[in-house]
Amino acid sequence: MKTPLSIKIYSSVSELPNNWDTLAIENIFLNTQYLEILEKSAPENMIPHFIGLFKEKELVGIAVSQFLDLNKLESFGERDKCIKTAVRNIVFKNFCSHILIIGNNMLSGQNTCAFSTKTDDFQVLQALKMASEKLAAIFKKKGLKVHITTFKDFPIEDTQAFHQAGFQNHFQFSTQPNMLFDIPNHWKSEQDYIDALSKKYRDQHKRARKKAEEIIKRKMHLEDIIKYEDAIYDLYHHVAKNAHFNTFFLARNHFRTFKEILKDKFLFYGYFLDEKLIGFNTIIKNGEVMDTYFLGYDDSIQREKMLYLNMLYDMVAYSINKGFKEIIFARTALEIKSSVGAKPQDMFGFAKHSNPIADLAFEKVFCYLEPTVVWQERNPFK
Repeated sequence: MKTPLSIKIYSSVSELPNNWDTLAIENIFLNTQYLEILEKSAPENMIPHFIGLFKEKELVGIAVSQFLDLNKLESFGERDKCIKTAVRNIVFKNFCSHILIIGNNMLSGQNTCAFSTKTDDFQVLQALKMASEKLAAIFKKKGLKVHITTFKDFPIEDTQAFHQAGFQNHFQFSTQPNMLFDIPNHWKSEQDYIDALSKKYRDQHKRARKKAEEIIKRKMHLEDIIKYEDAIYDLYHHVAKNAHFNTFFLARNHFRTFKEILKDKFLFYGYFLDEKLIGFNTIIKNGEVMDTYFLGYDDSIQREKMLYLNMLYDMVAYSINKGFKEIIFARTALEIKSSVGAKPQDMFGFAKHSNPIADLAFEKVFCYLEPTVVWQERNPFK
């Protein structure tokens, strides 16, 4: 039997081993630069930790965790004005307000961990389970009881490893899919993308571009982000507040901090009408993958100018022109992302309630509380 890995919990990037980034080469969201952003500008209700996995004294795995205190939230999401929403809010406040996430709740996809060839899935998952127990003890000393522990987001092929590693008594769940856009090797420009669209979706592209002719798109630098920080936050906050469901709101300095630390790997585009900032989007260069990040817009103008759809087209065009292999469009707005060519990838998580009695009903409660999104997948290509 293999010797279990040992773990060490870190609360600051300054404490991390010097060779941490050697295991984060393929994922920017696990390297020390991004973790520094998380440390400096995490949402007010979030406490991040970083987990080192060791084989004897050698670092063989890295992971991230986030503790969420939902009691500090102003809103869980205001789109659905109904009894279900009211009940959901009461239940979350009283029975599910402290959530420990092994993974990153601000991103979609497997941004939880990375490990070397000197270990395997089984050992890593066992170590992460042990780390979750150690973190729960750390928070208990601070007077914060962890209600729910969850491990997210893993593709279907990883779920078997969870069962083998002792997660049989955890509730396996799947929420909204991660929307992925694969870029064919022979596409070299936006025109290649347009040519591949069926007539219906070429017409949609042409109509959207015409609607937005008066809008000026600008690449914004650090000084611009600082100058427009309040307007940026208002645009972001409007979109976030009107989402189906929220577990955090970004800090006001989040985009500034991102630009300060990641520099040219973090791109911020502002959309202006009559010199007024009416929207923005952000994208992150992650090796050969382009990750879309948070955005914001003036809702009244968005509808009239098809601004959100134009943002998606802009992200596709930039990624093709710069030679990226894939775009991760993440969750939410599934149908419109599908209409530009993104495909759904189901992601899975494992969760457990700390109260044995509550845990028995957790699956039913989770299915009731988690917003169900009905959408139709589109195929825009010939």
